[in-house]
Amino acid sequence: MTRYMPGFADRAVPRYTSYPTAAEFTAAVGFRHQAGALRELPPGMPVSLYVHIPYCREICFYCACNTGRIGAPERLERYVDTVMREASLMAEHMRARVVSMHFGGGSPNALDPGQFERLVAHLRTTFACTMSPEIAVELDPRTLDRPYAEALARAGVTRASLGVQTFAPNIQRAIGRWQPYERVFDAVGDLRHAGIGRVSFDLMYGLPHQSIDDVRDTISAALQLQPDRISMFGYAHVPSIQPRQRAIDASTLPDGETRFAQSELAFSLLTSAGFSPIGFDHFARPGDPLAHAAETGRLRRNFQGFTNEPGQAVLGLGASAISQFDGLLLQNHKHEGAYRKAIMAGDLAGCRGVVRTADDRMRGQAIERLLCDGAVDLDAIAGEYGRQPQAFASALPRLSELDHAGLIEQAGWTVRITALGRPYARLAASAFDSARDGSAGQFSRAI
Repeated sequence: MTRYMPGFADRAVPRYTSYPTAAEFTAAVGFRHQAGALRELPPGMPVSLYVHIPYCREICFYCACNTGRIGAPERLERYVDTVMREASLMAEHMRARVVSMHFGGGSPNALDPGQFERLVAHLRTTFACTMSPEIAVELDPRTLDRPYAEALARAGVTRASLGVQTFAPNIQRAIGRWQPYERVFDAVGDLRHAGIGRVSFDLMYGLPHQSIDDVRDTISAALQLQPDRISMFGYAHVPSIQPRQRAIDASTLPDGETRFAQSELAFSLLTSAGFSPIGFDHFARPGDPLAHAAETGRLRRNFQGFTNEPGQAVLGLGASAISQFDGLLLQNHKHEGAYRKAIMAGDLAGCRGVVRTADDRMRGQAIERLLCDGAVDLDAIAGEYGRQPQAFASALPRLSELDHAGLIEQAGWTVRITALGRPYARLAASAFDSARDGSAGQFSRAI
């Protein structure tokens, strides 16, 4: 049984899609580090591609992603050409093997169908790829129709994730995303008709004017469409960082206790409907590869959230995309102009990041296993790095606070998140973050 504990639920902590977090990235790490990391990938090593499309046909107020309006049509064509050129530059430095591709944004279907097919075909021929790589794409259902779904299928897309957020009309208007249930219904039907049977939904809680009943109704409607996976994200209102969020009246946002109740209701409804909980905000049907990864200890966490990505490194393509190597995290230029300039000059686009020390990798592994498995053996992880578990001693005071509150249990050097502590998993992870003092940085609420 969980309960709202304001002293914990309202704390701002990272989502830990990487460690160190992007808040620690610096301009001292750049494209030369990126080229070196690519060359160091062993021949044939499985890697994943992440391709960022920073455009949308319509801009939503709530969105904190790096995206903007398309503007002139030739802008998209120029961007696709630049990403293709970046892929060719990357391929010159590496002999690894691509086993999966993930297209995110923005909205990848801001591209026209021919542009998307051309981009995928180029990636398949430029990189050494498996015969049938997994290809996932994030989609805006408002601009998806049957011909586009068929183009996705021809390109080899195996999974589509639809940005649903909410089905409540008044909330859709408040967040600038008018999207009737019938539009999502048709989008799902178009995908399945084209042969793309694996469909995921992104939903949100903590939205303006959102009530408990709104969450209940949206989940009920979503379940009627039978998605394989559902992600339930908490809206993070940070207008100082994302100016478009200033269009949302902060006084209409649910308070901390209501946010918590919305999150817990989602957990109850989805698990009652047969979904397996994955981490703290993902859900998958039993038998889904994500659920299987969680059951077998192979669940991973990266900038796409909880994932069963088979690649041992993630190569980011496109403006603001992040690459993840064992010893390096690196982000491309955020703005399209600077990104294109770097690529056209024959350089890679990485411009800020962090070189991961052995201590970073050790702490990152502890955070990942705790979030993915709900428990972590610190002695075993320290041993992998030739160290004693006392290397985690700095985490003990914060772990002790959580233990006292009943959110975790410690047995020697093993830490386990309790049933009460499940919603507070990110707080437990933050105990291992050497850069956090409990207040540093601007992050979203723990719940």
